[in-house]
Amino acid sequence: MSSVSKARSVSKEKPLHILVVEDQPTTAEMLGSYFETEGYRVDTAMWGKDALAFVQETVPDLLVLDIHLPDMNGYEICRHLRTHERTKQVPIIFLTQKREVRARLKGLELGAVDYVTKPFDIQELRLRVRNVLERSHTEHPDHHITGLPVASLTDEKLRQLTERSDWSLLSVHLRGLEKFSRRYGFVARDDVLRSVAAILTHVRDDLAPGAYIGHLNATDLLMVLDSDQVDGVEEALLVRLNEALSFFYPRADRDTEESSLPLSISLSTLHSDVEATSSVDELRALISAGHN
Repeated sequence: MSSVSKARSVSKEKPLHILVVEDQPTTAEMLGSYFETEGYRVDTAMWGKDALAFVQETVPDLLVLDIHLPDMNGYEICRHLRTHERTKQVPIIFLTQKREVRARLKGLELGAVDYVTKPFDIQELRLRVRNVLERSHTEHPDHHITGLPVASLTDEKLRQLTERSDWSLLSVHLRGLEKFSRRYGFVARDDVLRSVAAILTHVRDDLAPGAYIGHLNATDLLMVLDSDQVDGVEEALLVRLNEALSFFYPRADRDTEESSLPLSISLSTLHSDVEATSSVDELRALISAGHN
C-alpha cells in the first residue's frame, strides 16, 4: 500500500520541513524519528508517486531521497522537481547504496546538492542536512512562487508590531485554494498565487509605497501599512481582485455559478488602536479570526 506518513514535529516554533523518500521502513522510521527529535518537521514516503503527489500540495524545505524506490528511481523524481517552477529550488540529498563516481555525477548533474551512501553515519547526515538548509535559506529568503518574503520573515515583521502602537495591516485569504488545486492542478494554483501577489504589489506601489508585503503562510498574504492608507488600498484591491478572479478559471468554467466554484478571496484589516497584542501568535490568531 502506498502512502505518505505524517510525523509530528516536537518544535513549538515553525520548524524546517524535511521529506524523507525511502522504501526501507526501518530506515525511513529511523530517519523520521531522528530528525524529528532534532526539531525538524518530517514526513516520509516509500513510493516515488507518493512523494510527487505530496510536493504538489506541500513544498518541503529539503528532500532526503533514496535512488532505489519500488516504482521509479530518485533520478526521475529529481528531474521532475527541477522542471517545475514551484519545486525547482528545493534542495535534494540523494541517499543510496551506490558508490560509483558515475552515479554520483548523474545525481549532481540533475541538481542534487549532496550525495550520501549507505551505510551512513547519522551524525554526518545530520550535519549535511543542517548545512544544506542553512545555505538554502540564506540564498532563497523569498517565496519560490511569488518572490515575496516567506512566513518566517513576516513573523519577524509581526514581532516588531507587538512592540509598537501605531500600526495597521491588511490580510488576503485565499479560501478554497487547495480544492482549486485538486480540480485544476498545481500549476493553475501557482498562477493564482503569483497573480494575487502581483496585484498586491502594484496596488502597494501606487497607493502605499514602502509598505511591507509578505506571506502569512503558503497561501495567504499580508500588507503592513499606515492607517490612513488602509481604506484606499482595500478598495483598490477589492476591485482588482474581483476583476481577476474569473480569469483564474479555464474559459469553459468562467460563466459557472459562483457558488459552485472552489476559490474565493477575502480581505480583512486590523488596527493597533482596536486590538492590543503581546505576541506573534496572538496577532496571527486575530488575523485568522478576521476571515472566519
